[in-house]
Amino acid sequence: MSKTIILEKVKSTEKIVRQIEVENVLVFVVDRAINKPEIRKEVEDLFGVEVAKVRTHTLKNKKLAYVKLKSDFPAVDVATKLGMM
Repeated sequence: MSKTIILEKVKSTEKIVRQIEVENVLVFVVDRAINKPEIRKEVEDLFGVEVAKVRTHTLKNKKLAYVKLKSDFPAVDVATKLGMM
């Protein structure tokens, strides 16, 4: 059984950095065929955090996943591990 990579890359803009710091939200670019439960499981498995909510926004050729972490798990720590902060 091969493991597919759901999270393609991390988005980083000034607005997203503010969301990380204030709203405890990370933003990922994902495959359009992936659903919210799969995104939740992938983030929890990769980073060892608990996800409170997943929102998605579908664009023409990609899908953005807005992943809100539970308050016990700061998104700033995950962003630091990813080299965003």
